[in-house]
Amino acid sequence: MDRRIFLKTSGLALVSGALLPNVFVRMAQAGTTKGKKVLVAIFQRGAVDGLNMIVPYAEKAYYDARRSIAIPRPGNEAGALDLDGFFGLHPSMASLLPHFKDHSAAFVHAVGSPHSSRSHFDAQDFMECGTPGVKSTQDGFLARAIGPRKGRSPLRAVAVSTTLPRILSGSADALAIANVSQFGISGAGEMASSFESMYGGDAFEASKILKSANPAKLQPQNGAAYPNNPLGSSLKQIAQLIKSDVGLEVAFADVGGWDTHAGQGGTQGQLANNLRNFSDSIAAFAKDLGSRMADVVLVTTSEFGRTVRENGNRGTDHGHATAMVVLGGGVKGGKVYGQWPGLSSSQLYEGRDLAVTTDFRDVFGELLTKQLGVASLATVFPRYDSAASKWRGILG
Repeated sequence: MDRRIFLKTSGLALVSGALLPNVFVRMAQAGTTKGKKVLVAIFQRGAVDGLNMIVPYAEKAYYDARRSIAIPRPGNEAGALDLDGFFGLHPSMASLLPHFKDHSAAFVHAVGSPHSSRSHFDAQDFMECGTPGVKSTQDGFLARAIGPRKGRSPLRAVAVSTTLPRILSGSADALAIANVSQFGISGAGEMASSFESMYGGDAFEASKILKSANPAKLQPQNGAAYPNNPLGSSLKQIAQLIKSDVGLEVAFADVGGWDTHAGQGGTQGQLANNLRNFSDSIAAFAKDLGSRMADVVLVTTSEFGRTVRENGNRGTDHGHATAMVVLGGGVKGGKVYGQWPGLSSSQLYEGRDLAVTTDFRDVFGELLTKQLGVASLATVFPRYDSAASKWRGILG
């Protein structure tokens, strides 16, 4: 967090010191990776409550606004897991704490879209297109970032989904694959021709590559155990694609259940269960890939956050800013990034929400440039200057 804002709002001292080397980089130095950089994006659809995800426990206003759903301060029963003396991690996300401590994971707070929409549909569309407030954009910003295939692998951009999400729609020829072990056809001749004409040459070529590589045969490694939930399944399949060396560059998955208007719960309940499944899936993915995580960066996002004050149903309504997770090789972790705006009444967006102080495009702009080598962001985020001066320095 911004040093001046932190000291002013918390009254706590900062502990300085050199960051430890990213654990995945150390693992890669001791092992072997293929060197193909991969970006994995996870969309938390429904607007996750970033305030209960990354808890500003040093702010009294947080507890004043959330009498029944606030996460207790560290040191209390079922309290937040301390991160830096100001923020704590929801206890259900304990599986990610070791990654924060070994500096392979970081969080970004008070992040989101500058557009004020509280419509799930509009906000998701604006975010996936990368053009907040502009409804005429037809393609997704990840598709624009990687551009046309031009001879590269037909499996370079994959969404683990039954349909192609907006974020990957466009000229990138991305594929939606619900199940890597069942994609394509098992026959030949007329069946093969029918599949190719229906789904196109890229899909047909991809199915042949998958059939040859057979990624489903690659079971989780390093003792990783994926939770039995949709995100766990998606990340397991993405890990299989990475380990199969089929040319994957960008992978996408989404997970719902974050629209907690009623019965949200605090340390236990609806949100806690979702955060546990979410975190355990990500932790299993990192453990499965092991040293290969040196070439992988995983990032999470959500269309917006939740209101600071809980509502009459012990839930939260549609808000503004939220929090993101970034994990992987090259991540300068062990830190909560962003400028904290505060939670007093005068600091809230429209008098009710956590204010956005980091545009999501600046986070993705840095990741796309440093991880995937995107030369220019001018077409990725049109009408927006995602200059390096606005990046948070999340990747080395």
